[in-house]
Amino acid sequence: MNKLYFTQHINASRERVWEVLWSPGTYPKWTAPFGEGGRMETDFKEGSRVLFLSPEGDGMIGRLDRVHEPAIVSITHQGVYQDGKEQPYDEATREWSGAKEQYALLESGAHTDLRVDIDVVDDEVDSFNELFPKALAILKRLAEEKA
Repeated sequence: MNKLYFTQHINASRERVWEVLWSPGTYPKWTAPFGEGGRMETDFKEGSRVLFLSPEGDGMIGRLDRVHEPAIVSITHQGVYQDGKEQPYDEATREWSGAKEQYALLESGAHTDLRVDIDVVDDEVDSFNELFPKALAILKRLAEEKA
């Protein structure tokens, strides 16, 4: 497992960046580089399940380890969600299950520095290094549009 780090300087408040990160209206927009029409389903309470789903309703299951609005979200990825239910673990799932993903929003004056730390399996490193900066550039644009 590889730990990747991404940062984005955003000219908007922490509250605004948080809203763009997790709002059902903007989440699919900034995550589009990973797949058009994706969505996230959760109640945003620590310990709760979070689903990262494609337009067809398939995707990944995670757990919200830490939620401190508007400063931090920490997620542990756990498994695959398909056909409306959690799928049994297989070798591919075991390879990445337990991967962590954390979003930290640090506010300084009128801007926010977003830092994303994410665990990625070897064969996904190049893809994440290409796609995450694109996604964060979209996030920045969306947050600064109405800041």
